[in-house]
Amino acid sequence: MFSGFHSMAPSDAELATHALSEEGSFRFPSFSASDAVTLGLSLRKRFRGTSRYVKGKGLVISIQTIAGHTLFACTVGDLGHTNGIGDVSLDSWSCIEGMVSVVRRTGHSSFYVEKGMSAMGKTPKQMGIQGELCVNGGAFPIWLENALCCPIAVVACYSGSSQDDHNLVVSTIRDYLNKLARENGPPPPTMPASMTTQHESKVSPLMYLIFRHHS
Repeated sequence: MFSGFHSMAPSDAELATHALSEEGSFRFPSFSASDAVTLGLSLRKRFRGTSRYVKGKGLVISIQTIAGHTLFACTVGDLGHTNGIGDVSLDSWSCIEGMVSVVRRTGHSSFYVEKGMSAMGKTPKQMGIQGELCVNGGAFPIWLENALCCPIAVVACYSGSSQDDHNLVVSTIRDYLNKLARENGPPPPTMPASMTTQHESKVSPLMYLIFRHHS
């Protein structure tokens, strides 16, 4: 009778598996600079509507091509605001660039890499993630439906909360794709169901392959 009060939080392996499923599910028919601006402004609007923003949290947003060209960049909040609202730290942009670099290196969301490593009991150093790379949730790859070789872009935001930042990015991408589907009709399936299953609570073998030479 106490089950409602003692619900278990998902494990890191389950979170990693779900993040991998999101990557397989949320794919774009095309992606332009206009899409990047729309997504960026949606991220900004959504964050400004959260209790975290009301309480003084700040956010930085960056959308880049996989080659590193900036499509959208924005700061929500100010470090030196007189009322303290928007605590964007001086190293926020360094953190978000490090998160984007993780996506470029692995092809996966920084949240998936973070939770996958944790589930394996590995540290970033053990997995060869050092230097300017930053393992913190909030950077998500933009894949095209008909291009499976690599992501085309990266959408990232950083406020200091790994799961909140990941959820903000994923929910914004999901809703934008749903809007496109309503306007253009649903896209065809992009991946076999076996590659996007949400029922396995384990870390994908891809996590082992990404950094296998560092294990």
